[in-house]
Amino acid sequence: MSESSVQPTEFPTSIRHLKVFDSVGQLHGVRRASDECHLSQPAVTQAIAKLEEQMGVTLLDRRASGSYLNEFGIIFHRRTQRLFAQFEQALIDLGVPSRPIPVARIAGRISKTQIRSLIAIVENGSFAQAARSLGVSQTSLQRAARDLERNLRTPLYTQTASGIVATPAAAEFARKVKLALREIQWGIEEVEAARGNIGGEIVIGAMLLAGSVLLASVINEFVSMYPNANVRILNGNADDMLRYLRSGDVDVVIGLLRDRVAADLKHQALAATPYVVVARHGHPLNQKSHVTLDDLADHEWIIGTPGAARRIRYDKLFEGRRPPLARIATCSLPTVRLLLSQSDRLTLLTSYELLYEEDALAAVPFGPIEPVPYIGLMTRENWLPTQLQANFMELIHRQVVGSLKPETVLKRLTENRNSGSQSIQSALRPALTPAQIK
Repeated sequence: MSESSVQPTEFPTSIRHLKVFDSVGQLHGVRRASDECHLSQPAVTQAIAKLEEQMGVTLLDRRASGSYLNEFGIIFHRRTQRLFAQFEQALIDLGVPSRPIPVARIAGRISKTQIRSLIAIVENGSFAQAARSLGVSQTSLQRAARDLERNLRTPLYTQTASGIVATPAAAEFARKVKLALREIQWGIEEVEAARGNIGGEIVIGAMLLAGSVLLASVINEFVSMYPNANVRILNGNADDMLRYLRSGDVDVVIGLLRDRVAADLKHQALAATPYVVVARHGHPLNQKSHVTLDDLADHEWIIGTPGAARRIRYDKLFEGRRPPLARIATCSLPTVRLLLSQSDRLTLLTSYELLYEEDALAAVPFGPIEPVPYIGLMTRENWLPTQLQANFMELIHRQVVGSLKPETVLKRLTENRNSGSQSIQSALRPALTPAQIK
């Protein structure tokens, strides 16, 4: 398991070889594929052999009547079809002319070097930085960039005061292509799983605070279940995580769900996790049976950074009223914990986050704070998870739903008298049934 930044995009094989394999898989023959790809039959045979050599497995059964996908070929072909479907849609969205060369043929003619160059230029912001990130000369990078532009017959770059940069349309095209290329790595992992080698890498985006806490509760079990799997974790705010999700840099994002769901994303709510006002043990407000908004406004607050769910809920809480002093904005839970423990400051945490901080922090008798947020998973709408990814999602769902049931949270927190049992019950009230409140 590792916590890291976004890794450079790497492609395990040639895009042109993949296009040849896709054609053979659909047409069931080398001759028909050679006609479609405008290659000689020996070139098609060589491309398939090279792909099989790279993957270490036979993908086609050769017969007198043609070449047919075997068990592993069917698995991998599904991913190549998804790759080129996304490629072709990205080309259409970019406005690439479909005549005289069809978009499907253009997709198969793009080289790995050209795609890596475009993605690097977009992600680094300049040709110079992109060349350094790839370890190539600027001349080589510029050649690949212009070759791609000629292949697509569409402008991809523009001159600015700071130099030549990718156009907004080219940046969006790079994002879509980068995401599409992830299909190939997933296909390789699926073939390995079919051979009995369940492994590969899952990349998880953990939103600050809630996402990190939730992830820690299940990750140990996951790596124990799959010793050959690698887990890479990216931490950040909601905007960063959703950007990584859309570009394929992460497979799934964990954290507090937003109220509105974008059309290209899918949310899976796991459980309600109400906000509570939190302070150190022994805080003056914990000596009161009832706390008002004016009481809360009399104390300094630690708030979330702009755009964070916790910040939005804080702003709503004091909307139209005298706001408290709030000089510190952070989404770092260790920082929040330390600052609260050494002062009379207040903050908002979800009931789930408080579960893991009950030794140092307690709920203030105020609430409920509505609307109640949900903790859950975010994925891309058209995502097709591998078995490893699907198993991780199932593990998260199975473990977290049980631990986040309102009655479970209430029981755990009220076992510790210092946690503020009445406040917790008030905060959880919107998520509890009358029988559970009694």
